[in-house]
Amino acid sequence: MSDGLDRTKLPMPDPPFSGAAGRTIGDSTPDWGIIGDVEPPAGAPNILLVLIDDAGFGQPSTFGGPIATPNCTRMAEGGLRYNGLHVTAMCSPTRAALYVGLSTRAPDSSTR
Repeated sequence: MSDGLDRTKLPMPDPPFSGAAGRTIGDSTPDWGIIGDVEPPAGAPNILLVLIDDAGFGQPSTFGGPIATPNCTRMAEGGLRYNGLHVTAMCSPTRAALYVGLSTRAPDSSTR
């Protein structure tokens, strides 16, 4: 993809704001390009990451839990069952793993 963005480090930095912020909305100019369409680079894998905070494997109704998840149940009935679940004792490692792109199970993830 030749969009000029540096995709070597995640999360990608926010693009610079090209509009103008005045004292009032009438004095301001929006920058609609900042929320433009996002497209993956050519050859990027087709991955769907589902991050659920403060829930375990037995929470969704798909696996017998009390939380209604009809779309997940429909996919599971069609043969798609996610069972590679990993749980941490706190929310922060899960969120940090998403931010930095490292698994919470990586033994030396704090040194990368």
